[in-house]
Amino acid sequence: MKWLEIAVLTPAEGVEAVAEIYRELGTGGVIIEDPAVIFEYAARTEPEEWGVPPCMIGAGMAVVKAYVPAENGAERFVGRLETALGGLVLRRRPEISACTVAGEDWANAWKTYYKPMRVGKRLVIKPAWESYAAGKGDLVIEMDPGMAFGCGTHATTSLCLELLERHVRPGQTVYDIGTGSGILAVAAARLGASRVVAVDIDPAACRAAAENTARNAVADRVRVICGDMLKNVEGKADLIVSNIIANAIIEIAPDAAGRLLPGGIFIASGIIRERAAEVCAALETAGLTVGEHLQEGQWTAVTAKKF
Repeated sequence: MKWLEIAVLTPAEGVEAVAEIYRELGTGGVIIEDPAVIFEYAARTEPEEWGVPPCMIGAGMAVVKAYVPAENGAERFVGRLETALGGLVLRRRPEISACTVAGEDWANAWKTYYKPMRVGKRLVIKPAWESYAAGKGDLVIEMDPGMAFGCGTHATTSLCLELLERHVRPGQTVYDIGTGSGILAVAAARLGASRVVAVDIDPAACRAAAENTARNAVADRVRVICGDMLKNVEGKADLIVSNIIANAIIEIAPDAAGRLLPGGIFIASGIIRERAAEVCAALETAGLTVGEHLQEGQWTAVTAKKF
């Protein structure tokens, strides 16, 4: 199957708005490139493709990508995207680049840059095709995101992993809302959670998450659901983790508060730094007490507790 890779070059402060536009148009998920990857992308891209020298792309800029089937409706999708982006008020107008890729090409090309990485004290994220000699106490999570999103390298994911390591306790019930590749759900199970529900609206993400739970021998504890946020999830949890975007976290905050058991924790990430105060206010309004703030680059993750 062929896919249309759509990349939007935007000032960093426009990342969340672009991601929200993708979500509203129905892409199911986005990739936000890390600065090092952006620079590499710039170096191998023709300068005129973006209208700026490659060396300038990393200067306060970000590349936000999504994939849609390369069918007859692809041009219409790009047109709708251009219209929506035109309504954004940013210091520089976002620019679109699109190219057609085969599914297998997309799934394999980026693997060159995905290597084992340590997060927190014990977690090690290992690509399925890489070897790694585990040390004493290491919890190795083997991942192959495929066409889903979430390989652990982005700051929003690594911040969630660090907070999961701090807060997951044996025997807990954990909900992972917007699971992507399933990396956070797998981590929660490996950290001792006895029941994990992983939810995503994107069928490709659900398939990848199910495969990764099996790959890490936690399929007996992780249930993957294709659905919208918490709408198809029953019961209450000790911990809810959601690595999405600020608008979606604000939207989900009341439901998350209602689904937490007393003493439960909501871990929220994917929050651009400029909107952290707004997200925290929404969590407090929902009846949660905001605790930790972790920051990496322009991204923030927070915990909020239900008393």
